[in-house]
This record gives sequence, C-alpha cells and structure tokens, in this order.
Amino acid sequence: MIPATGFEGQRVGLLGLGRSGLATARALIAGGAIPVGWDDSVPAREAAAATEGIEIADLTKVSNVEPLATLVTSPGIPHLYPSAHPAIRAAWEAGVPVDNDIGLFFRAFGSSAFAEFDRPPRVVAVTGSNGKSTTAALIHHILTEAGRPAQLAGNIGRGVFDIEPPQDGEVIVLELSSYQTDLARALTPDIAAFTNLSPDHLDRHAGPGGYFAAKRRLFAEGGPDRAVIGVDEDEGLYLANQLAMGPGDERVIRVSAARKLTGPGWLVFARKGFLSEWRKSRQVASIDLRAIPGLPGAHNHQNACTAFAVTRALGLGPREIEAGLASYPGLPHRSQRIAERSGVVFVNDSKATNADAAAHALAAFPKIRWICGGLEKEGGLGRLEPHLDHVVKAYVIGREAEAFARQLPGVEAEICRTMEVAVSQAAAEAEPGEVVLLAPAAASFDQYDNFERRGDHFAALVAALSP
Repeated sequence: MIPATGFEGQRVGLLGLGRSGLATARALIAGGAIPVGWDDSVPAREAAAATEGIEIADLTKVSNVEPLATLVTSPGIPHLYPSAHPAIRAAWEAGVPVDNDIGLFFRAFGSSAFAEFDRPPRVVAVTGSNGKSTTAALIHHILTEAGRPAQLAGNIGRGVFDIEPPQDGEVIVLELSSYQTDLARALTPDIAAFTNLSPDHLDRHAGPGGYFAAKRRLFAEGGPDRAVIGVDEDEGLYLANQLAMGPGDERVIRVSAARKLTGPGWLVFARKGFLSEWRKSRQVASIDLRAIPGLPGAHNHQNACTAFAVTRALGLGPREIEAGLASYPGLPHRSQRIAERSGVVFVNDSKATNADAAAHALAAFPKIRWICGGLEKEGGLGRLEPHLDHVVKAYVIGREAEAFARQLPGVEAEICRTMEVAVSQAAAEAEPGEVVLLAPAAASFDQYDNFERRGDHFAALVAALSP
C-alpha cells in the first residue's frame, strides 16, 4: 500500500465505498487522516463501517461536508454531467475541494526514500478511447519480460493505492479513464500516452468536446516529461501540436497505425504489419508484427506502436521490446483467441462495447461470423460500414436485436437474441478459415452485469461445443 499523505489529522470525505473507495480509505488511514464515508447503498455503508471501521456520515448535507479537508469521489459517480451527485454539490456549496484517488495518488507518490535510489521510480499513464487497457498491459509485460520491475494499476487490475511501495527503478503503469482524468487535481506522470479518440461516455461529458477535454487534462495538469500521442484523429494531431515546441521536439513521440509519418521528430508507425521507428528523419528500428498472435489487426498494431514508444522512452532497446511483443498473451475479452476447432478460430472481443472498437475488430479478420448486439450506445453504428464486407453473417443478440440488425446494410443477419443461440448457430455454419468473433459494438447491461460476464459466457459456450 502507498499511504495517502498531506492530510495528517484531518477529516477526509469519501463518496463511494466500493473497491477504489475502500482502498483510498485504507491509504488515508495509513497516512494519518480520518476518512468519513458515504455511499448511496445501505449495504455498502454498513460493510465499510463493520469491516473497515470507517465513520459514516451523510455527505449530501452541507453541515457534514464543511468540516472536511477534501472530498474524494469514486470514478463512477457523476460530478458534473448529466447532473452532479448531491454530495459533490454539497462540497461546492461548502467550498470543500473535490478530488479522486488518482489526484491523491500523484500528490502522495514519492518519499524521502526515493533519494536513496540509484534510479527513481517512474509513472507511465495511458489514456484514450480504445486500446488503453491492452496498451497499458503490453507496456507492463514488455518491462517485466526485460527484467525491469513494474506494477500495473488504475482502471485495470489494482487500484492505485493497492500497489506496493515502488522499488529502485520501478515503473508504475496506470490505465486512466476519462472519469479519472477529468477530476484529478494532480496529474504528473513521467510519461503520458494518448492512444486515440472516438465518441464514448458522451452523457458523462456533455458531448465529444467535453470528453476530449477530460482526456487532454492528463497532459495539462502539471504535464508529463514526455508524451506519446496517437495522431490518427484530428484530436491527436491537435494535442501533439499543442505539446511540441517545434517539428523536431522529441519530448513528443507521434504514433500512427494508419499511415507513414514524416518529419524530423520522434515517430513510430505501422504500415502493412511492420512497425517502424524514425528519429531525425532516419529509420532506427523495424519490427514485423504480422506473426504476433496476441496482437492481431491494425488496432493492435497501434497499441504495439504506443507501447514501443513508451518503453523506448524508458530506455529499452528495440530487440528487448520485440521479444516482449512476441510473448504477449493478450488480455481477456480483447481480441482474445480462445479456441480453434476444425479450422475455425473463435475470438472473444467482448470489450468492443462501441462501434469504433468493433470496427477495429472487424478489420482484423477477412471472413467473420459476427456475434453482435446489446445495449446500443450513442453515435450509432455508422463507423462499422467500411468493414462490413468482412462479415459472412451476423448473429445478433440482445433485447433490441431487430433494431440493431436493421443498421447493418448488406449483411445477412440472424436474430438470435441470446448468446446460446448465437454461438450454436455460428459454430454450426462456420467453415474452415473463418473466424467466429464476439465484438458486440454495444454495452452488455441489457443481459449481463458487465462485458467480462458476457465474454466469459461466450468462452464457456465455445468450450462446451462438441469437438
């Protein structure tokens, strides 16, 4: 555990007593603060009081918030749009600062012991719309395979206060969502990476501009020493331009999986399955990504380029990074190859919860039996159309399966509604050389608690198929 420092002897409010809230409470206690908790769920309040000894107070009341040094809110709780939680509004009224665990972590990270290290620990933070989990996990994997101590936390795996105190030269790799970057009062990673941007969480950020602004804060609130920026969208080009002092400024590494990049700066891009690194207008490294099973498709090649750039900035050599890329097993529910039966490959990409992520998955394979559908997100399915020619047939699940299928022009679609029917039909009809792909392009909440449950169900059904 890393103690949350700076609040010794002070009362600190905690809004949300789930995993991150309880981890923050323990870190505050370790740092000498007195946590005061509130959760809209009665069982959560009772459990926090009984198991953690946390004082409970109704933080929706201004009188209970006024004595607090700060209010720390969990990432899933709206703090402005579509409307602020009453406890956050109470903090505004009382003039009490609102922060989150990420802000507290960056305030607390570092200690007097760091001065005794030969190499101080460093923090890498990864954000973006799609691929940030894979990219963060890939960076962590490359580092550990190269013998560098590293820990992975944030929006993936452990909460930031659950990590162990860092060792000499250790790298803390954080995946950060827009919910986390939007509110954190301190964001000071050594290296920050921006993968890409596509419409998501628009209700939480009042539109695409607010969503991008939340991501951009990672590069503005203190700012990283070095930035790795995906430039395949205008927002990435804009961000790279804002951060660089000139064309050759190597504090900004530009990344692309869509085209060859040119110029005197530090560039990493993938074309036709080959990763290239250029510096000062000269190529300095190249890696063949085509045969790496854990990284199929252009979207994963973008993840590989971003991870390559970050680990190069951390001092690793191209051959060390190549070995790490080659041994990367992939993350569950993200382009995860789970089985091959009679020449048919089954791929679990349940994390493809929006149209942009699903489009990347469709682009990765030439002949697809596509299991899709669920709770449709804002923005529609228009981004899928350029890749629908890869679909041999769609098997649509979810309560709104008919409406979803109507948005797939030129695609043969069967209304299955349930995963059981979809897997059975797709497996029965698939031919050798085809891929049965779960890439829903929709949220899971109409039928499952989360995308992990959806992916696990798909994997279990595939495992139960007759050989």
